[in-house]
Amino acid sequence: MSSMWVLETPAPTADARMAYGREPHQFGDLRMPEGPGPHPVVVVIHGGFWRAKYDLEHAGHLCADLTRRGFATWSLEYRRVGHDGGGWPGTLEDVARGTDFLRTLAQAHALDLSRVVALGHSAGGHLAAWLGARHRLRPGDALYSAAPLPLHGVVPLAGVVDLPRAFAHRLGDGIVETFLGGTPSSVPERYRTASPASLQPLGVAQVLVHGTEDDTVPVSMSEDFCARGRELGDDVRCVTLPGAGHFEVIDPRSREWPHVVAAVQSLM
Repeated sequence: MSSMWVLETPAPTADARMAYGREPHQFGDLRMPEGPGPHPVVVVIHGGFWRAKYDLEHAGHLCADLTRRGFATWSLEYRRVGHDGGGWPGTLEDVARGTDFLRTLAQAHALDLSRVVALGHSAGGHLAAWLGARHRLRPGDALYSAAPLPLHGVVPLAGVVDLPRAFAHRLGDGIVETFLGGTPSSVPERYRTASPASLQPLGVAQVLVHGTEDDTVPVSMSEDFCARGRELGDDVRCVTLPGAGHFEVIDPRSREWPHVVAAVQSLM
């Protein structure tokens, strides 16, 4: 069964679409489970190599499934490469701002902000891992925030968690250089600030899920990230899925999907 259907099939409509900023792409889709709550929250960040042509629509399938299982889901849209203000630093600013906006949403919705996990796929996996690491940024660093919303854990799915390595391997036809506006040698501070691998240990629980047959983002990126995280004392584990490619991990109909659900549940 092909998992590409998630990219081609309209997803169930969200309960609400709300802006977290004034720019056209600064919004999110909220889905609320049944019952009084307060509900644990999964911040979902879609992939697409940070490019404008991929939006949050295809992530709606996994959001609907997680919501049915009792999680509120907040699926973020954000400025991407090709949008005014997208790439560095706007893309990272947006996912940070969108995540912190849960504090505002919790005023009117039954959200448990002590149980928030960020989950992202591919480039969204990079952004989810980075959200888990941004509390490590210091005053004076680009993208520093004095009070980022604390996360209970992160679940990068086939995540691009090492940007210098992704640059070296020319993943996504060399998109990393476009995304960060330069090479690791020309803008080293951007790579240090934006790459989760450069911010290890993240200091937050992590479960990385990756298919062994992924030909878009190599599984070794997750495996090496996990190994280094453990050496540095992080609570991190890697779930490798034999035979799986790049999209099974976001397909709620796939045989791999229960591993993703289990990863989220383990962090709550």
